[in-house]
Amino acid sequence: MINSKTFFLTALAAVTVLSTAFAFLPMAEGHGVQAQLQSRFVKINDESFSAQTVHTGDTITVKGTLQSLVNRPLRAWLSLFSDSTNAGVRWEFIARDPPGNIFDIPAQASIPYSITAKALEPGIYHVHTQLNIEHIGPGLGPGQTVQVTGPPIFKPVPWGDITYQCIIIGSGLGITFATRPWQVI
Repeated sequence: MINSKTFFLTALAAVTVLSTAFAFLPMAEGHGVQAQLQSRFVKINDESFSAQTVHTGDTITVKGTLQSLVNRPLRAWLSLFSDSTNAGVRWEFIARDPPGNIFDIPAQASIPYSITAKALEPGIYHVHTQLNIEHIGPGLGPGQTVQVTGPPIFKPVPWGDITYQCIIIGSGLGITFATRPWQVI
C-alpha cells in the first residue's frame, strides 16, 4: 500500500509535469464572425487588400464589389472593422469610393467599392469591410489579417470639440437640476 505522503508527492509531481507540458503546446488564435453580421441584403464580393504587412503611416486599400440582393434601393455607408488585442485609433480614412459618407445602392445593383486608410498603431489586425445599411445594420466582408509595424502615430486631441461637448452636457445638467429640484435632494 502506498503511503499517503508518497501518493501526494507523486500526484503533485504529475500535475507539475503536465502543466509544464501544456505550456509548450502551440497556441492558436482566431475569431468567429457571427452569422447575423453576414448581410442577407447586400453581399460583399471579391474583397481584396493591397497589402498584408504595412508600416505605420503607410496606406492600405481594400477593394471589392457590393451586390444588392433585394428589390428595393438601400442607403449605406462603408467602414473598416478591425479586430485586435490592443485598443485605440488604428486607422485614419484617406479616401472612399463611392465618395462621401452615405450612398445609395440601387435594387439588384452591383457597385465596386474602395476604402483607403492609413495605419496609425502597430499590431496584428483582422480587418473586414463593414457595410452599414440604414434601418438594417452592419454586414462584414470575409476579412484578412494585416500586420502593422513601426511606432504609433498620435493624432492631436480636438480640445475644441471636447470643450463644446462639456458645455452642452453641463448646460443640460444645469437645466435638469434647475427645473426639477426634487430630484436633486
